[in-house]
Amino acid sequence: MKYGESAFDVLYLLMAMVFGVLMLKKARSKTQRLMGAAALILGIGDAFHLVPRVLKYFIESDFTAALGIGKLVTSVTMTIFYVIIYHIYLGYYSEKPDKTVTLCVYLLAAARIAICLFPQNGWIRNESGILWAVLRNIPFVLLGILIVILFFKKRNEEKRFARIWLYITLSFLFYIPVAVFAGAFPILGMLMLPKTVCYVLIIIAFYKSFSLKS
Repeated sequence: MKYGESAFDVLYLLMAMVFGVLMLKKARSKTQRLMGAAALILGIGDAFHLVPRVLKYFIESDFTAALGIGKLVTSVTMTIFYVIIYHIYLGYYSEKPDKTVTLCVYLLAAARIAICLFPQNGWIRNESGILWAVLRNIPFVLLGILIVILFFKKRNEEKRFARIWLYITLSFLFYIPVAVFAGAFPILGMLMLPKTVCYVLIIIAFYKSFSLKS
């Protein structure tokens, strides 16, 4: 399993970063630059967790702190990723920002990041109780639901982004059991593989959209 999972993780990180750089190089609008930035932030952020995870399979060393801090970094960058996706939504569909929705997006993102910074999360020990796992993910899930609703309403307007809402929904459905219960049931960690596939599909949708309006 270690070879298959490690290969998958490395390929995903390379794909996210390469596509991010390609989109930034090809970008001709703010929205396209945001798509490239989203892919890069996703790849770089996940690397903080996935690289120590891969190394742990092949090097006999204590990666406890590295894995824990990596999860913290990934938690923050994932939150930023969804804030960027909100702005991609606005730019791609030429939507005028709704002040209430925008405020909710930023408040939920700020709450998520603030809760993640509490020492009770046990990042350095790479262990936290279910209580804090639930607390830090409440604003994150609400942010995800908000983004899903926005893209769902636009699902019939542009085919390249028609399934973005579905990819985000599935990514959360795969992520939540891992984030909350993986400490007690490590086997749930396998759900991160299909969650990652959902992110890959989002990045591909971004890249394909370059041939259309943005």
